[in-house]
Amino acid sequence: MSESVNLPALGESVTEGTVTRWLKNVGDRVEVDEPLLEVSTDKVDTEIPSPIAGVVEEILVAEDETVEVGTALVRIGDGEGGGSAPAESAPAASAPAEPSAPAEPSAPAEPSAPAEPSAPAEPSAPAEPSAPAEPSAPAEPSAPAAPSAPAQQSAPAEPSAPAEPSAPAEPSAPAQPSAPAQTSAPAQASAPDASAAGYITPLVRKLAQERGVDLSTVSGTGVGGRIRKQDVLDAAQSGGAATASAPTRKPLEASPLRGRSESMSRLRKVIAERAVVSMQSTAQLTTVVEVDVTKVAALRTAVKDTFLTATGLKLSFLPFFAKATTEALQAFPIINATVEDDTIVYPESENLSIAVDTERGLLTPVIRNAGDLSIADLAREIADLAERTRDNKLKPDELAGGTFTLTNTGSRGALFDTPVVFLPQVAILGTGVVTKKPVVMTVDGSDVIAVRSTVYLALSYDHRIIDGADAARFLTAIKERLEEADFDGDLGI
Repeated sequence: MSESVNLPALGESVTEGTVTRWLKNVGDRVEVDEPLLEVSTDKVDTEIPSPIAGVVEEILVAEDETVEVGTALVRIGDGEGGGSAPAESAPAASAPAEPSAPAEPSAPAEPSAPAEPSAPAEPSAPAEPSAPAEPSAPAEPSAPAAPSAPAQQSAPAEPSAPAEPSAPAEPSAPAQPSAPAQTSAPAQASAPDASAAGYITPLVRKLAQERGVDLSTVSGTGVGGRIRKQDVLDAAQSGGAATASAPTRKPLEASPLRGRSESMSRLRKVIAERAVVSMQSTAQLTTVVEVDVTKVAALRTAVKDTFLTATGLKLSFLPFFAKATTEALQAFPIINATVEDDTIVYPESENLSIAVDTERGLLTPVIRNAGDLSIADLAREIADLAERTRDNKLKPDELAGGTFTLTNTGSRGALFDTPVVFLPQVAILGTGVVTKKPVVMTVDGSDVIAVRSTVYLALSYDHRIIDGADAARFLTAIKERLEEADFDGDLGI
């Protein structure tokens, strides 16, 4: 008995999706909540988990095909019908345990073997070595070596077969079948290792490369044994001593995309279209300020251990930037406004979009009512949304409703950039990398040079409704808040 799995509703405004990749093939076993396929919509790329357990009997929608919500994608059965097909090879391998079965493979190999019914009485012992062909016992390749005679003959079977024409009459028949059995056993043994890992996301592969982790040695803790980001981090931490001794510089690897042409994904097309429309429909410019965050750095160092214990998260600069930003948005709502035709709408809350870099493109999940959250709350929301976005676990509705965007371009080492504003929002703030450098300061009326931690904040905005003075006031408010660093009461721990 089989059951169809349909394309689920992926958001209120999502009516269709494009199948971009099947993660299971016909005959594969799938468990409940194990990813079946990847689907791309005009808002997000996501994985569709299986609502039932069973064996994939028929794939109804091909890759790159676009279908409406509710369309049947695949049929999954109980495994008694279609699911037995891939397993037929296993019983076939185990069946030869009977003496009559090995006589059949030896017959095509050497017609003379069945011609001597009395001789098989001795090869019946080597018939036991055919047991290693069973996939369930790939770890017993030594079994054929148990009989001393076959062991001595099987070793020289390849080199001495031409040298001793009389020997092949007895051992060559079992020796030749046993060689393929040994070669097929490792192939079957390696297959479960690959399937046990499940589908590995590009993010996990990239992280494993960066941390020097061999994915074949990692045991996945996700659904169906899938390897997650945390599994790689744990493996990297356990092998920290070896990683520490590795060379500091890793040469760049040539990308396999060189010399290729491929179609844009649906998500990339949407991002491109929105970027062009925003640039053509708005008057965008960028204002940049430099902020001394030495006091924030000192506070972060002082409370990072307590923060980690209380929240389980490492404290970065981003939650401090987010907190100062949402406070400034409350004071200068024009920066938090949205445009609807010729109307300026001032939202009653600060819904902060966080730009997340993924293999599929830049996505901006939304922290709702961010102005009401503490630094710990903001850190949790940022970490959760970023992880689920990169792992294709984000709901499409979580990408909608943002009123202002924060993008941490400094995470990749950039000093600052001029980020693009996406309609209907009217502004976006880019935070650069925090660096230490010598700065001229005035202390007790005298100018001195001191090493300070600094960061550039770049605000891009729509000049149709935001003036340069508005942008300067907004950035100055954030600058003063960060340089004072009076966040002790806002940590939330």
